[in-house]
Amino acid sequence: MTEKSLKLAHFSDLHLAGRSARRQLGYLDELLTAIVSNGCNHIVITGDLVNSPNPADWQIVKDALQKRGLYAWDKVTLIPGNHDLINLEEEVRLYNALNPLGNGRKKRFRRKMLEFCRFFSELMTGEEEELGFPFIKVLQYSDVTLSLVMVNTVSHWMNIENPLGARGYVSPGELKALATPQVREAIKDSFVIGVFHHAYKIYGTNSFLDQAFDWTMELRNRHELLVAMKKLNADMLLHGHFHRFQAYTAGGIRVINGGSFSVNPKRYSEVVIKGEARCKQRFVDI
Repeated sequence: MTEKSLKLAHFSDLHLAGRSARRQLGYLDELLTAIVSNGCNHIVITGDLVNSPNPADWQIVKDALQKRGLYAWDKVTLIPGNHDLINLEEEVRLYNALNPLGNGRKKRFRRKMLEFCRFFSELMTGEEEELGFPFIKVLQYSDVTLSLVMVNTVSHWMNIENPLGARGYVSPGELKALATPQVREAIKDSFVIGVFHHAYKIYGTNSFLDQAFDWTMELRNRHELLVAMKKLNADMLLHGHFHRFQAYTAGGIRVINGGSFSVNPKRYSEVVIKGEARCKQRFVDI
């Protein structure tokens, strides 16, 4: 008997600029069409869907997926990026930027996160009443059981620690939740993929300006997240945020950077999984 496999498509950082950006929307339709034609069983999109935290813009993504019959829990998984949740223009206004108390910023961020999770609930937590992160999808495809472990790495805006809203952070509560026996039991005997927005690896450089840029993009407690994923026996990690198509290894785990649709809308990452431990990854140009 021939062993069956699962084919996963991954792309990131669409940065759609509204309904007026018809060329972008045309490219997205072409990409989704190519992914379906290539026989992919599931699609993972790792954040920065749009350029503003506006539900009217989120709707563009929903419409594009519905047009291709992909708006379903078992067909697509997506998570937010910093552009989907943080209104940078609003945060840097004087009455917010000069406010020494961060409670308002945290509340605005939590409200927006909950709004995003409700909006895309069919693709995220499904029928679960409790919305938020982390959440897990366990998907059965013939001989392959796939567990997707979704973690939020987007952090609220802070005028010193996160001045561009692009630095990432995984909350202690999420890390604690990942360590529970219930999570380990749910994903037992499956191929486990950790999914988050921010890059684990940022390119090092000797240039002071580039180092400053790297600082604004980094995942602050990336090592803690890696340790949590290793304890879950994660086979692979998927992320976006840093706009380069890249495959590398961290702590013995294969890591795939889904690059950026906004930079190259005709490329995506393909992962073919056979059984619990065997997989192949490549970048596909359509």
